[in-house]
Order: sequence, then C-alpha cells, then structure tokens
Amino acid sequence: MEFDNLSDWYTHLLRKSPSRTIHVHVLGNIITANPENVEYMLKTRFDNYPKGKPFSAILGDLLGRGIFNVDGDSWKFQRKMASLELGSVSIRTFAFEIVTSEIKNRLIPLMSSIAGRSEAILDLQDVLRRFSFDNICRFSFGLDPGCLQLSLPMSEFAEAFDLASKLSAERAMTASPLIWKMKRLLNIGSERKLKEAIKMVDELAHELIKQRRTAGFSTQRDLLSRFMCSVSDDQYLRDIVISFLLAGRDTVASALTSFFWLLSQHPEVVSAIREESDRIMGQTEEQASFEQMREMHYLQASVYESMRLFPPIQFDSKFSLQEDVLPDGTFVRKGTRVTFHPYAMGRMEKAWGPDCLEFKPERWLKNGEFMAENPFKYPVFQAGPRVCLGKEMAVVQMKSVALALVRRFDIQDAVPSRAQRFAPGLTATVRGGFQVRVHERRQHQ
Repeated sequence: MEFDNLSDWYTHLLRKSPSRTIHVHVLGNIITANPENVEYMLKTRFDNYPKGKPFSAILGDLLGRGIFNVDGDSWKFQRKMASLELGSVSIRTFAFEIVTSEIKNRLIPLMSSIAGRSEAILDLQDVLRRFSFDNICRFSFGLDPGCLQLSLPMSEFAEAFDLASKLSAERAMTASPLIWKMKRLLNIGSERKLKEAIKMVDELAHELIKQRRTAGFSTQRDLLSRFMCSVSDDQYLRDIVISFLLAGRDTVASALTSFFWLLSQHPEVVSAIREESDRIMGQTEEQASFEQMREMHYLQASVYESMRLFPPIQFDSKFSLQEDVLPDGTFVRKGTRVTFHPYAMGRMEKAWGPDCLEFKPERWLKNGEFMAENPFKYPVFQAGPRVCLGKEMAVVQMKSVALALVRRFDIQDAVPSRAQRFAPGLTATVRGGFQVRVHERRQHQ
C-alpha cells in the first residue's frame, strides 16, 4: 500500500488496532486515536501528562517560557491571564474588526485583481498565510507587516518567523536530540540559521515593546498592550506574544487551505453555504455582522467538518511523568512519549461511522442547528485544561474569510486530480502550495 502522508500510514495502523492504540517501539512512542485515552491524558490525569522537557527543549529557543512551552505554575499563571484577556467582549470585537477590515481592504481587492486575468493561477495557501500573518500581527501587537501585497516580498519579520518555526519543527524530526544539540553547540548548519532567525524575531519584538512603553499602552487595544498593563518583564512579554503569533497564524491558514481544497471538490457544499448566507444577509450585502455570522449553522458545520478530516495540528504529544495504564489497557512507562492523533481520529469508523472519509457538513447539524461533538472525540482545539483559548476567534476568522470568498468568487483547483501532500512542520502545510483559478461571480463583476 502507498500513502500520501505519514499521517495516513499512522491512520492505517490505528484503524487496524482493536484498541485504536499502537506502540512504535523504535521511536519509544505510544500513539492513540482512542477518545477515552485522550480524555484520560488531557483531563483525568492531566498532571501526569505535561508537554515535558523534550518538547520544551525543541521549541525553547523560539518560544522561550511562553504559554505553549511551559507546565506547572508558570503555565497556570499565563493561562489565567490570557483567558481573562481573550475572554473579554472587547478583544473579540477588536479581533472581528481587524479581520473584516483585512478582508474588505486587502483580501477581496487582491482576489478580484487575479480574477480579472483569464489564465492566472494563484497559490491560495500563500495568500492565506500572508493574510493570517497580517491579521495576527495587528491583533497581537498592533503591527501591520503588509504581507498581503503579492508584489512585495514577505516582510523580514515574516521571513525570519517562518524560518524559525520551520527549523524548530525540524529538530523534532531528527533521529536523536543529540544531533541538533551538537549542531547548536558548534553553531553550524540549520542551528546557525535558526539562531540568526530567532535573533531577528527577538530584535523586532523587543523594539516593539520598547516603542509601546515610550508611546504609552493603556489606550491601545492589541494583545501586547493588554498584557503590558499587568506585566513589566519584557522577556516574558516577548515570549507570550510570539507564542500567540505561532498559534494564530499557521493554524488558521492551514485550516482555510484544506477547507477551500475540499470545497473545490464539493460544489453542492458551496451552493448550500451561499443559499444560507443569502437567506440571512440578503444577496447584495457585502459582509456579515458578528450576529449574522452566529446564525450560519451550515457554514460552521462545513468549517468543523473540514477540520475533522484535515486538522491544522495533525498530532500532539505529552510525556508521562509516572508509569501508568491507559483506559484501553496500554501500559505506559515513566518518561514515555504518548501521542494523540486528531488526523487519524477524524478517520475512525468506530467514532464517525462508515462514511467517515466523506466530507459531509450535515453530520454536525441537528434540526438545522450546529451541534458540537465531544472534544475528546474531536480534539482539534485540544481539550481539558489546555483547550485552545483562541478557539472562538479562530472559528470567526475562518468563517469570515470562507464566507467572503465563497459569496464573491468561484475558486477552482488548478490541479484537480492531486491529493493533498503535507510538508513536515508544526502545522499542516500543503507541499507545493494550493494552486487555484479564481473567477468573480456575475453579480459582483
């Protein structure tokens, strides 16, 4: 059998396992797609399954002591502070304002300019990554890198950030951590490039913090300014903002890329999204309000169904502090890496039925209303105490972009027979991009 991706091979092995758990002895890794095991790790025995030191070492140079790279009291403090900020109505309003202005002033004009050229092919993944970077930078620290102008090269900061996250992810792929640690010690190869990229990210982040201190931050609405009101340690501020940047940029772009790839194969879903939005907004309204967006249950179901098949983070690992036994009877030695696999979990017949490989938004609807699934069966946003704090904002951003582009454009896959192949990284990225043809719909021409 041939598999397009490593995750497809793991899915195959997990589907064959009666417990939906396998032990990859050569990697010293237990991998599970069993919701009971996931709930046990992420909630019941949360304290026994931290991120762990091996993970912290891999991302430590980039993320420092940020929220995604720490455990224990440091994590609890950051989590509490971040949940207060991200839970406020004002920050959600601010996030919605940014995404709607980015769509109206940059994304739509860019797509329209491409749609006017008959044979033009666009890498939609690249556009969505640029859009997400502009969006998350404005939200996180009031900086506008202007990446969504395709005529311009990516900003130095975006390039450095991309390189730093790519090279950090590659550390996890090496056969032994000793390899990258030795390269770092000798300052050679990929580790030298990583050091240079992180230096540039650091310089810009510290410059932003310094400028904000000088200019005053109490009236600013971005995330950095809000954190500065309660934290005075600049290194700590840098770490938490870079963490949010990493979380909010690539995940949304990844989810949207897969979403539009699925839509290109399912015109009936595109029609249903348009019909729902016409009913709620009318045919001529350009952008939905926050309240209208909440009424679009089929759109929400489509976004969730897309992430069931193609989660932005395909797998995540914890490390067992003490020896343990998972609910399915799997024995876990102390220090073992235990991985749960959202990509495989979305493809399990036991959980989703015989049509689990089909893209069917209707599976999320009950009497026309969106119904969320058990988060341990669908851990796309994590679950338990570490559940994603930016979940609601991420979903609103995805729905906003999806709706704006679906209502205005027909987007067709330029290479329709090709399967999605993912490049290795912290988040799922389509190898070679997603090439599309864009046509403006008649009423918008």
